[in-house]
Amino acid sequence: MAQNPLRLLACGDVEGKFDVLFNRVRAIQKKSGNFDLLLCVGNFFGSTSDAEWEEYKTGIKKAPIQTYVLGANSQETIRYFQDADGCELAENITYLGRKGIFTGSSGLQIVYLSGTESLSEPVPGYSFSPKDVSSLKTMLCSTSQFKGVDILLTSPWPKYVGNFGNSSGEVDTKKCGSALVSSLATVLKPRYHFAALEKLYYERLPYRNHVVLQENAQHATRFIALANVGNPEKKKYLYAFSILPMKLMDAAELVKQPPDVTENPYRKSGKEASIGKQIPAPEEESACQFFFDLNVKQGRKRSSTGRDNKLSSHSKQPRKPLQPPGPCWFCLASPEVEKHLVVNVGTHCYLALAKGGLTDDHVLILPIGHYQSVVELSAEVVEEVEKYKATLRRFFRSRGKQCVLFERNYKSHHLQLQVIPVPLSCCATDDIKDAFITQAQEQQIELLEIPEHSDIKQIAQPGAAYFYVELDTGEKLFHRIKKNFPLQFGREVLASEFILNIPDKSDWRQCQISKEGEETLAGRFRKDFEPFDFTLDD
Repeated sequence: MAQNPLRLLACGDVEGKFDVLFNRVRAIQKKSGNFDLLLCVGNFFGSTSDAEWEEYKTGIKKAPIQTYVLGANSQETIRYFQDADGCELAENITYLGRKGIFTGSSGLQIVYLSGTESLSEPVPGYSFSPKDVSSLKTMLCSTSQFKGVDILLTSPWPKYVGNFGNSSGEVDTKKCGSALVSSLATVLKPRYHFAALEKLYYERLPYRNHVVLQENAQHATRFIALANVGNPEKKKYLYAFSILPMKLMDAAELVKQPPDVTENPYRKSGKEASIGKQIPAPEEESACQFFFDLNVKQGRKRSSTGRDNKLSSHSKQPRKPLQPPGPCWFCLASPEVEKHLVVNVGTHCYLALAKGGLTDDHVLILPIGHYQSVVELSAEVVEEVEKYKATLRRFFRSRGKQCVLFERNYKSHHLQLQVIPVPLSCCATDDIKDAFITQAQEQQIELLEIPEHSDIKQIAQPGAAYFYVELDTGEKLFHRIKKNFPLQFGREVLASEFILNIPDKSDWRQCQISKEGEETLAGRFRKDFEPFDFTLDD
């Protein structure tokens, strides 16, 4: 029988307002049923009189739920925490300790780190040091089976947590918070991370713990900062949630990504936050389909501006292309490419005949520099991509054909914008659109229509896996890839009986021809395309 999820409550700074907190918990439990645990972060004790605490300590009053708290954040409250390894403070109220791992009978794993960050020696009794954080990492990450923890409890916020996320209000996460906590969260990959001290409620958008297309999918993290108990502004200080321990979850269910997931805020925090272990990248589709060679000049004059076919430097270069992690078969500067397939070279992009193309004039628009997807292109590259798209539409229209473009940003490291001409006599644009939607539904792929003039950058973030189709009319269909995706989907739809009716060509490997044949097709395309070639314009 499957185990039911645990029902937990998390609380921000109690600051000695025990009655307010526990009366609130009683009211919640009366209305919603009992919870299993209450986890308190931030300042559990305050500067108020000890009279209220004495009633709990002596047993006159009792917490209505098993409560676990973090330790002191100041010299004034150290006296309440006599045992650094943790102890019972009162009935149903337990101090977890300065740092460690709490594992419940259900298998739920909670990592806790008490106090505030200190980089000086000796470390005060209410602080943690780099050594403390390092020992926690070592304790947990020493085995190759480590996937992460269920919950991380700290009092300070992690520094940089606001990066790539929703606004954190008046808290500047680039200045406030602990870089050591950021480092710990990066490595431990908690499913939930709770913090306090800033007297603010902030529920950050969930963030991913892997690099899309470079690492295996992992679970997302939710960071929640809670306000202080009984605050007059009525900011949220109690957070209720259900959780099934990670060890009991199905692997596929665990790594499901929330629709609003963002990039990891700590990966680009530079010096302060270290990055966790790298996981092998998913298998990449064979690059043989798109080999091009750069050691060739196109045998044409450039415009009077004096620009040549190589990537030139510009004073206005807002986003430079990344360097590929290894040999890239699509970067124009790579020695790997086959020169005879390059049919046109612009300033930022080039055209190449597809190896094993669906048709003799199936081409690719590729950036000269190393960009993974359309989403990551700089403004000037986008401008030239659009120019190539418009020019190819005019070119194919003059030959009685319409264009279908698609991009699959999944298991590929360099943008390849496929351009496939479809004879106008073959089918209407609506037929092509219906074929994509129908075949997507049959394969349980959610292909959504997006506004004609919308920008893919507004829908997909850098690093996100996706597939999109652009029809000759400008209509776009988009699918956000969450798990697996058929690599040949775009080809299969276009090769089907509903469009080109060449189902035997759905796999490019079955469409390869000799190098001499490829040279003939490329030469013919160059000649036919020349009257439309905007790169020759002054």
